[in-house]
Amino acid sequence: MSVAALAQAPDRRRTEAWLLAFVVAITLGGHAATGLAMKGRLPAGFGTFAGAVALFALVPHLVVRRWAARADPLLLPLALLLTGLGLVLLQRLDVTYLAEPRLHMVPAGRGQLVWTTVGVASCGGLLIALRDHRRLQRYIYLMMAVALILLAAPAFFSADQFGAKRWIMLGPLSVQPGEFVKIMIAVFFAGYLTVNRDALALSGRRFLGMRLPPGRQLGPIVAIWVLSLLVLVFERDLGTSLIFFGLFVIMLYLATERTSWVVCGLLLAVVGAAVVGSLEPHVHGRVEAWLHPMDAFTPAGQKAHLSSQLGQALFSFGSGGMTGSGLGQGHPELVGFAGNSDFILTTVGEELGLAGVMAVLLLYGLLAQRGLHIAMLARDPFGKLLATGLAGALVLQVFVVTGGVTGLIPLTGKALPFLAKGGSSMVANWLMVGLLIRISDSSRRRHEPDPHRP
Repeated sequence: MSVAALAQAPDRRRTEAWLLAFVVAITLGGHAATGLAMKGRLPAGFGTFAGAVALFALVPHLVVRRWAARADPLLLPLALLLTGLGLVLLQRLDVTYLAEPRLHMVPAGRGQLVWTTVGVASCGGLLIALRDHRRLQRYIYLMMAVALILLAAPAFFSADQFGAKRWIMLGPLSVQPGEFVKIMIAVFFAGYLTVNRDALALSGRRFLGMRLPPGRQLGPIVAIWVLSLLVLVFERDLGTSLIFFGLFVIMLYLATERTSWVVCGLLLAVVGAAVVGSLEPHVHGRVEAWLHPMDAFTPAGQKAHLSSQLGQALFSFGSGGMTGSGLGQGHPELVGFAGNSDFILTTVGEELGLAGVMAVLLLYGLLAQRGLHIAMLARDPFGKLLATGLAGALVLQVFVVTGGVTGLIPLTGKALPFLAKGGSSMVANWLMVGLLIRISDSSRRRHEPDPHRP
């Protein structure tokens, strides 16, 4: 058994290395195909782009090989493939924006390369600095305090951008604290529920076949509900509010296995959304745009200057068909400024078709599945809940973004993880990958010898 264990860890890293090489080839092939389709030649700066993508694969692989040799071999390739596709799409959009100054769009591809570098470096630094994920359990209340401060800060220190207050301006830079808050609250919920899961799971009275939580234990979920509503009202940030409250309910259910928590959470979410959606003008406007996406193309809608983004997004998905028009052959600029934010998925739908959209969603599904698999393998309750929470946060964010741009739910304005423009989102999501890698490595540490030690 020990001989097999010694051989298994290097095998994982070899598998990871081959997958990363494949990802680099796909990314560079997509970037080259875009340039050839749009300009008839390789994109400008192709060599720099190729070197950067190769480093994004090589550096974290070497860090994982040295400091987390037993970790899941699929996490890095999946994250890098989504990141690489986002870089290709942003570089493709930059060509169109530069060719049409009337759009008043600032190129985002070069900046996203910089933020990807920061994100990958942050992932590697986390793996080097944090040798055991259970150390985070000592600081759960500190993390929650910092998370609450960051969550509230945009309401006081941010100007409206695109109708919401979710950014903090630091000179020329803007930080979206909600992207980091989702990780902090996942850490806090994992630590809190590890300690209090028995009290939450065993107490309460039965009603209609469900064990309802007692008033004293119902306090935390009510407090989180009120906080999510405050974020929705004062910052008009529907996406962060949904992720914040949904993550708590998911982790609470997994910790207690009580359906009553899910029922209470859904009821509170419906009531809160109905009240705020009726009273808060910006949220109400997004609900109306969701219910009537084509009104912007009517004479009355044009006179009222209604937003046509959702309608244009639906046209983009429809024109893409099954296989799309091909990279560089669509017209994503018609969606407007949202072409390189949450609406970047419409570029995928138009130029890669339904097949491309399903492939992207499958990649997110695989990444979430690896997180849940890591949770099943974890030996400690804190690691199980933390891995589940991180996977749940990813799924929730993908759902609210994808649901918004496809017309399933109102628009939220959140960034599509790894794919869309956004420095805060990129760094936070790579930190999330680093935590999953660390938990994965730690879950096997007790059962496999270290391949780097004699």
